[in-house]
Amino acid sequence: MSYIEDMFGLKDSVVVVTGAGGAIAGVMAEAYLRAGAKVALWLHRAEGLAAARERFLPFAAGPDSLFVVACDTGDRGRVEAAYDETAAALGHPVVLVNAVGGNRGKTSFVEADLGAFEDILKLNLLAGLVVPTQVFASRWIAAGLRRRSVINMTSMGSYVPLSGVWAYDAAKAGVLNLTVACAKEFGPSGIRVNAIAPGFFLGQQNYSLLIADRATGELTRRGADVVARTPFGRFGDLDELRGAALFLASERASGFVTGISVPVDGGFLADNI
Repeated sequence: MSYIEDMFGLKDSVVVVTGAGGAIAGVMAEAYLRAGAKVALWLHRAEGLAAARERFLPFAAGPDSLFVVACDTGDRGRVEAAYDETAAALGHPVVLVNAVGGNRGKTSFVEADLGAFEDILKLNLLAGLVVPTQVFASRWIAAGLRRRSVINMTSMGSYVPLSGVWAYDAAKAGVLNLTVACAKEFGPSGIRVNAIAPGFFLGQQNYSLLIADRATGELTRRGADVVARTPFGRFGDLDELRGAALFLASERASGFVTGISVPVDGGFLADNI
């Protein structure tokens, strides 16, 4: 085995990726499969399972290295069951990637719908971190399983509020806070807790917010503002998230790293005047 494979390879490590239908979760799942991991894709809707398996199977070491299951990660009972199903299919998870999240629209603060606000908080903070992490950490600790890793998804909004997305900002600030708090809580049990903070990557959820014309690539006003504030002068390429995903998942590469959030943002957070 080469030095790089030894440092960043994940051969036979079991990785669970929640929210696996998303673009960012998908590129991370592919990276883990290519690195030799056994990957469980947790999707919210059962109708997407067959397509997900077909999409990701070419990257797996074999059919027994990929498991797909439907799971509402906001439902603790369902998360408990999905953990058991995953462990039976692949073995006990070593890495949990909390990739459930998203936003719904943009408004002024006084016009923010409180029902939608609560839904977004639950999606990003409870389903996107609290419930899965409670289940996985409790299982790992009870079984005495050490050298485990949780990777959360923070955001630019975790650091600086993005205009008009109030609940998303609040939730992602909470994800950053709980990432640090959980690192402290679980460190003595050998569980690392870190996060990746993607900058602006084009996906299904934000495409129309950033791109005005799909044919020409013309940017919206918000898209132009984002690019102007990004020192690299562009949006990120999803493939550029793979390195951070592998680094934080690998015990050999980041075994003494916990409680951090790694911005992959082209310098967005470094913008100044």
